[in-house]
Order: sequence, then C-alpha cells, then structure tokens
Amino acid sequence: MSEELITDISEEDKKRLEMGGIELDESNRSGSFIQTDQHIHHSESKIEGIEMLPIDIALKKYDWLKEKFWNIVDRDKDEYTRFVAKREEEEGPRGFAVIARKGSKNIFPLQSCLFMQKSEVQTVHNIIVAEEGAELHLITGCTSSIGRKEGTHYGITETYVGKNALVSNTMIHTWGENIRVLPRSGTIVEENGTFLSNYVSMNPVGYVQMYPVANLVGKNSVARFNSVIIAHEGSELDMGQGALLNAEGACAEIISRLITTGGKAISRSRIVGAADGTKGHIECKGLILKDGTIHAVPEIEGQLTNTEISHEAAVGKIARDEIEYLMARGLNEEEATATIIRGFLDVRINGLPDSLQKKIDAVINAAESGF
Repeated sequence: MSEELITDISEEDKKRLEMGGIELDESNRSGSFIQTDQHIHHSESKIEGIEMLPIDIALKKYDWLKEKFWNIVDRDKDEYTRFVAKREEEEGPRGFAVIARKGSKNIFPLQSCLFMQKSEVQTVHNIIVAEEGAELHLITGCTSSIGRKEGTHYGITETYVGKNALVSNTMIHTWGENIRVLPRSGTIVEENGTFLSNYVSMNPVGYVQMYPVANLVGKNSVARFNSVIIAHEGSELDMGQGALLNAEGACAEIISRLITTGGKAISRSRIVGAADGTKGHIECKGLILKDGTIHAVPEIEGQLTNTEISHEAAVGKIARDEIEYLMARGLNEEEATATIIRGFLDVRINGLPDSLQKKIDAVINAAESGF
C-alpha cells in the first residue's frame, strides 16, 4: 500500500476507510486501487490473470478497451455524465479498469477506495471486464474525509460479464452529511453469466441518486441486486435498480431493505421480461423508526406470454406484538427491538472485514436508541 497515502491520512479517516470495507494492510485482499480526489495513489492486483490498472493507463495499453469506454453508459445520458465526459476531455479520465482473463479467479476480493479529502468535486470512470469463465469479486469503499463538509462525487461504472463468468461487486458508502453522490452504472451479462450487486449505506449523507441497470443479453444469464439502506434525518436517498431480461432463460432478483430514522428514501426497481422463459422478482421492505419517508416504486413489465415477473412491497413500523413476543421470552424492550431490526436488515455479505460488520451493528443499535 502507498506509504504516501498512509502517512497523509488522519487516524479518524483511516477508521472511516475501514468502515467502508477498505483494509490498508490488504491482509484479506487480492489487490487494491486507491484514488484520493483526482490523484491515484496505488493500483495493483496480486492475482495472476487479473489486472487492476488506472483507467488512463489501461486505455493506452489496450485498444479494444476503448470500445467499451462510454459504451454501456451514454455520455449524454444527463447533465452529470456530460460533466464527467467534459472533465475527462480536459484532464484525462480517472478511475480503474479491472480485467479478469478467461478462467481466472480471486478468492479474496479486490478493493477499490474512492476517497474525497480536499477537493469539492471527484470524478471517477471505472470499467470491469470478466472474460469467459472468470470469477471476480470486488469491494468498493466510497468515503469522504471527516473534514470534508461539502462536495459532489460523480462515478461512472461499466461492467462486462462474459460467458459463464461471475462478477460480484459490493459497494459501501460512508459519506459526510452534506455530500452529494451521483453514480451512473450499467452492466452487460452474457450467456450463463452472473452479476451480483450489493449496496450498503448506513451513515448520514446529503443526497444520493443512482439507478444501475443490468442488461441480460445471454441465454440463462442472472442478475441479483441487494441493497441495505438507512436514511438518517436530513438525508435523501433516491435509489433504484433495473434489469432487462433480453435473452431466453434470463433471471433477475432485486431485494431492498430500507430504514428511515427521519430521512427520505426512495426505492425504484424495474424488471422487463422481453424474452421466452424469463423470470424476475422485486422485493422492497421498509421500516419507519422515526417519522420520515419511504417510497417504494416497483415496476414490472412483461412483453410476451412466456415470462414470469412478480413484485412485493411493504412499509411500516415494528409491530408491538412482535416486541411483546420476544419480551415474553426474556428480552427487555430494547433488546427485542434490536433483534427485530437485525433480522429485518439481515446484513451478512461475504468478504467484508469484521470492523465493518461491527460498524453496521453499531449503527443499527444507534438507530434503535429511544424508540
């Protein structure tokens, strides 16, 4: 790991990075990419057959990668993508490229750290490519410094899952209370490929707006999205996921768990069945611990007879009879509430460090306090 980074960062910020799933000693990681503001400190993969490069270097090294740059995400999609594209033209792109060659595999995940420290604006453009039969696991920790009071993060990520390949990408947001976060992401999944996306946001943040879409173009391809979100007072999270089932036998699942402790959370989910034998399911559950807003917007679209898509959504508070049931078995009210909330979130994601799991538990405990 870059000594420059380790010596240039405060102990408080090191803890914030740990809460974002980043291990500075890389003890349980297959490689790392570290970007602070627009400066890339470190980029390395320790696994044969898997490269992790700064995106500007990767584009110079591989001509074929240029065809995948701004290919899934349209640079004219909205004002935010146009902002990133313009900045890339002026200053060059920042971000990483991960290339997993045919049949390669990493047991411990690669980690990428996108850290806002001194600059008010950060732009990132990532490309992930898993060739045929590859298995690739990533953890992305997005964090702002304890001293960064305001700022905006723009992130573009384009993921290509090849035939019989698997990509899992776990993103943990640990932003500040007034940070605006505007990711734009897209994925293409080929025959028998699998894409797993996990998103965790447990800390206060100013505003998040994101809607990643997976386009399943290969026979029997699979996409699964899992989101766990707490909307604190003053936070607004406009989240969504979409899946386009464009090949025979393609399947998608979108699962969201939301808690509000006074903030606003929107969950927009959409699955389109456009090919024979396709299946999809959306599940969104919200828990209101303190007056706030949870808005679930599930959308399903079938375009032919041989597709099967379903959805369910529920928003409410903790039922009093559930608390009393647990209290009758020896728990006090606070312990009963904690047990119900932990069961509701059910946050267990493989590859996360113990420090992050403990932090998630601590945030849940804090959310319970006083209710």
